[in-house]
Amino acid sequence: MADLQSVHRHPPFLQSNRNIAMSWFIETCTSSLGKKYIMATTGLLLGGFLLVHAAGNSSIFWGRSAFISYARHLHSLGVLVNIFEVMLLAVFLVHVGTGLLLFLDNRKARPGRYEINRSAGGRTWGSRTMPWTGLVILAFLLLHLANFHFTDHNRPIADIVTPILSNPLYTLLYGIGMTALGLHISHGFWSLFQSLGISHPRYDRAIRVLARLGWAAVIGVFAGILLLLLVAGSYLRP
Repeated sequence: MADLQSVHRHPPFLQSNRNIAMSWFIETCTSSLGKKYIMATTGLLLGGFLLVHAAGNSSIFWGRSAFISYARHLHSLGVLVNIFEVMLLAVFLVHVGTGLLLFLDNRKARPGRYEINRSAGGRTWGSRTMPWTGLVILAFLLLHLANFHFTDHNRPIADIVTPILSNPLYTLLYGIGMTALGLHISHGFWSLFQSLGISHPRYDRAIRVLARLGWAAVIGVFAGILLLLLVAGSYLRP
């Protein structure tokens, strides 16, 4: 009787379909093409976050009150911010982990360096340095979190930002991080379209221009903030 009840609850054909679906999902995610899809999807999500983050931080150009008001509005969302941070961390870890797997797969497929690859068409500084700029971005992110996330938030955000970004040493470190980020996403935006199959000789040039404009806008905002506070350290002070 128990066996018959089990069969009725979990019919064999349903179990078989689930196993097939799970097997297909695992094989797709672990294949080279599947990893590229994962990189493209997570890269798109991270790129979207960068655009929103840059747009929010641009409030700094409107002065102390506007910047503090933006930060207070953001923190007023409460638990939603925490949920978003966890989701963003998960996306970031998947992106990094998948990128590392693809890098190792490429090294196994091409253990030797060929001179012809160094001068191959379509290769850019962004594409050549993707793994290394990724490591620099990781170090930069840890520095950024230590300075602005894991800190005393009882003070106004303007009073946290000013002493850090007006320091020439931090300006240099953040400048290195911004350079690595620019190189990384300059190729990442382009590679995203390629991985998703959005590629055609008719509009490849337009996609390249769009990708460059996208990363230039993001880096331009962050670089502008660095220069502003380095030159005018009292800009955000009351």
